[in-house]
Amino acid sequence: MKILIAQIAPRVGDLSGNVHLIHTAMSRAEQAMCDVVALPELVITGYPPEDLLKRPVFMDEVETAVEAVVAASRNTCVVFGAPRRFEGVSSGALRNSIILARCGKVIGVYDKQFLPNYGIFDERRYFEPGSGETCVFDVNGWKVGISVCEDLWHDELAKRQAELVCDVWLNLNASPFHVGKQSQREALVQRRAQGFSAPLVYVNPVGGQDEIVFDGGSHMSDGAGNLIMRAPLFESWQGVVDLASVGEATEIAALPQPIEQIHRALVMGVADYVLRNGCRQVVIGLSGGIDSALTAVIAVEALGAENVLCVLLPSRYSSDHSITDAVALAENLGIESITLPIAEPVAAVEATLADTFTAWDKSEPDITEENIQARMRGLLLMAISNKTGRMVLTTGNKSEMAVGYATLYGDMAGGFAMLKDVYKTEVFALCRWLNRDGEVIPENTIAKPPSAELRPDQKDSDSLPDYDVLDAILRANIEQRLGVDEIAARGFDRDEVKRVLRMLQLAEYKRRQAPPGVKITARAFGRDRRYPITHGFWE
Repeated sequence: MKILIAQIAPRVGDLSGNVHLIHTAMSRAEQAMCDVVALPELVITGYPPEDLLKRPVFMDEVETAVEAVVAASRNTCVVFGAPRRFEGVSSGALRNSIILARCGKVIGVYDKQFLPNYGIFDERRYFEPGSGETCVFDVNGWKVGISVCEDLWHDELAKRQAELVCDVWLNLNASPFHVGKQSQREALVQRRAQGFSAPLVYVNPVGGQDEIVFDGGSHMSDGAGNLIMRAPLFESWQGVVDLASVGEATEIAALPQPIEQIHRALVMGVADYVLRNGCRQVVIGLSGGIDSALTAVIAVEALGAENVLCVLLPSRYSSDHSITDAVALAENLGIESITLPIAEPVAAVEATLADTFTAWDKSEPDITEENIQARMRGLLLMAISNKTGRMVLTTGNKSEMAVGYATLYGDMAGGFAMLKDVYKTEVFALCRWLNRDGEVIPENTIAKPPSAELRPDQKDSDSLPDYDVLDAILRANIEQRLGVDEIAARGFDRDEVKRVLRMLQLAEYKRRQAPPGVKITARAFGRDRRYPITHGFWE
C-alpha cells in the first residue's frame, strides 16, 4: 500500500485555491500509483474558518468544492477534511468530517468525535461531535483507520480503536505551532501506533493564518512505535510512504532546535499575514534598539529587502549610538531607510497643551510627555502606511505587552505585531543566534541596556525588574498558571511578584487593542488567554 502524504498550505476561505492544491496532490498520487492521498483536517476551508461556517452561502460553496474533489477522484482514494452539514439537533448543524472518495464516488465519511474547546480552539461553537460508529474503511482491500487531530489524544478512544484490525491509521490534523509541539506530537503518535500494532500517519498543514502558524511536521510511526518518516517543518511537502517497506526508516527531516523553530515561525507568520492580506511591503520604526532590529531582520527574510522601509524617528533624547546602530543595521540588511526627526512636532504638541496643563496645575513633565513622543512616531508611521500602502510592523515584545510597557496609539500602532508572543529574553537569544555566522545586528544593539529613550538617561530597569527575572515570573504565571505564593517559592521576592502580576492585570485593556502577532508559545495573549478587562479579583 502506497500513501501520498500531502503537507500543503490551504488558505482560510479560499475554496477554489484549496481545491487546486488538493487536485495537484491527487494528480501526483495518481502518477505515483498510490492507493491513498492523505490531506489535512478541514483542508477545503482552511483552519480555522470560524464564523464563516455560520454563513449558509459559504457552506453552499463548501459543498460545491467537496463535490469537485470527489468528482476528480480516480484510482487513488483521496482522504480530506471538510465541514459537513447533517440533520443534527439544531438547524444548520455541522460536523468536522473526513471524506474518502475514489473513482468519482464517496466511499466513506468519518466525523471528528472530540472537539477541542481550549486555547485557540472553539470547535464546540461550530460543530457537533461524531458518533464514531465507523472509523475503519476498505480501500483497495486495505483496512484504513481514520481519526482527526484531537481524537488521537484521548486514551479512552484509543483503547477502543486498539481493538480494531487495521493495516494503517491516518490521523488528519490542523495543529498549530508552539515551541516543543513537534516532540509532543511524535511521542503521542509513537505511543498510539504501538498500541494499535499498526503504522500511524500524522498529516498536518503549513502556513500562517492570522496569529497562528501551522508548521507541518507530518510524520509516520511503524506498529512498533518507531519514527520512520518526518516531513520538513515550515515547508510545503509531499512524499510517498510504502507499507511494504514500513519497517525501514525513510526520509526523516531534521528537527530544528527551538530557537530556529521560533525564527522560522516568525518568518512564515509575517510573510503569510502580509501577503495573504494583499500587502507586499512593510514599514518599521527603527530605533537602534534590539526589538526593532529583530523585527527588521525577520521582515527582510520574509518579504525581501526591497519590500522593507525603515524609518528613523530620533527625539531630543535619542542617543548618538541609537542612530548609528540603526543606520548600521539598515546598511547590513540592504534596506531603504529615511530619517524623520520628531523633536519639533513633539514640541509643537507640547506647546499646544501647555496653557491647558498649566491651568490644571499639571505642568510638570511625566509619562504624558513620554507618550506624546511615542504617539508622534506612531502618527508618522501610519501616515507613511496610508500614503504608500505599506503595512506597519510594530516592534513590542511579549514582556512589554504583559506589563503594559507600551503606548496605545504610539508604538502599538500598526497592522501586525511580530514579536507579540516573544519574551524579551528570547529576543536577545534570537539576535545572538542570527549573528552566529557574522554580525547582522550590530553588537552594540545587543549589548547596551534596553531603553525607550523617552526621557534623559532612561533605562527599562528603572521601572521593570531585570528581564531575566521579569520573564521568569511572567512565564510561571502565564504559561504555568502559578500564583503569587507558588512563584515566590521559587526564590523570587514576593512583593516583586505581586507588582509584576498587578501590572499584568492592569494592562489587559491595552492588549485588547493591540494588533495580531505570531503565536509561538502554548499560551499567547488573545484566544489562548482570555481575561476580563474590568473585574474585582486581585491576588
